[in-house]
Amino acid sequence: MKIRAAVLQAIGRDRPYTESQPLVIEELELAPPGDNEVLVQIKAAGLCHSDLSVIDGNRPRPVPMALGHEAAGVVKAVGRGVTDLAEGDHVVAVFVPSCGHCPPCAEGRPALCEPGNAANNAGTLVSGEHRLQRADGTPVNHHLGVSAFADHAVVSRHSLVRIDPRLPFEHAALFGCAVLTGVGAAVNSAGIRAGQSVAVVGLGGVGLNAVLGALVAGAGEVVALDLDDDKLALAESLGATRAINSAAPDAVERVREATGGGVDCAIEMAGSEKALEFAYRVTRRGGLTVTGGLAHPERKVAIQQVSLVAEERTLRGSYVGSCVPVRDVGRYVGLFQQGKLPVDRLLSRVLTLDEINDGFEALAAGQAIRQVVTFD
Repeated sequence: MKIRAAVLQAIGRDRPYTESQPLVIEELELAPPGDNEVLVQIKAAGLCHSDLSVIDGNRPRPVPMALGHEAAGVVKAVGRGVTDLAEGDHVVAVFVPSCGHCPPCAEGRPALCEPGNAANNAGTLVSGEHRLQRADGTPVNHHLGVSAFADHAVVSRHSLVRIDPRLPFEHAALFGCAVLTGVGAAVNSAGIRAGQSVAVVGLGGVGLNAVLGALVAGAGEVVALDLDDDKLALAESLGATRAINSAAPDAVERVREATGGGVDCAIEMAGSEKALEFAYRVTRRGGLTVTGGLAHPERKVAIQQVSLVAEERTLRGSYVGSCVPVRDVGRYVGLFQQGKLPVDRLLSRVLTLDEINDGFEALAAGQAIRQVVTFD
């Protein structure tokens, strides 16, 4: 079938993206779903820094590539072997397909699925196949097994989670990445307990979800930190107990003073080595620093090595919020429906596919939290 999709032609184009237009809306040929694959009509797809990091070259991927990985839609057809999804089901796409059999999957860590990671790096589905091509037969790579900036997508069954059909698509899309990554970092990776003090460094869509995750986990003190005063104000309106501009020369001292020597846990979501170093500095002796921000592969962090030993500190990475999507998506949707996880307040604006370069310029400029492309 023929679809319209946003295709990245080359990485690293100059900003503003409203002028350089790194994404081109193309008509592509989408092949039918193969074994254990599903055809999904995309209804909403979120603009995420993981997409932006491919556009700007921080996360190099093979091009041409149809971008988009945070999405919700409706099942239109299933391939052979798919018995637990049917036409009409509402689903959320998850950007790491989990095979269920490799060592990380067997350990209950599907975010580290080895075949899923290999396929994502190669720009294929987990089957190793491409389902997208141009009219001349040239293959177009898949982004994180989803390629959701399109009206339809063929994805692995292992990339989908069925959801409550009452959930609006523009909200549902956020659960595939921003909510899983942010809330999961607080609940799963950090294991925040009632009454603990938490700092969240970097208040984009994922960082603000980490704030919400810390609150729903029962944190007693949640310190929000960012360079943008508007984002700090939003964090406070969501329930953060304190907001501090991290550019202030005494920001570290203010956090440590307010929390009696540092927070029990700091969560870094800015994707910057400087932000991670900052997060480590505001963590108390014996505390935990969690990072879910994706910096350029060549960036390195400078920390005081002896503090890891003499202060029994822990530094931990968090990918997809250390989530088990088939378990956690439904739980987080339930919390949202109960009013305990107001992720809808993070939605900055709704776009058409033709406005996507404008959206990524706004994201790169820090002018939006979460933007969603919707399809009729």
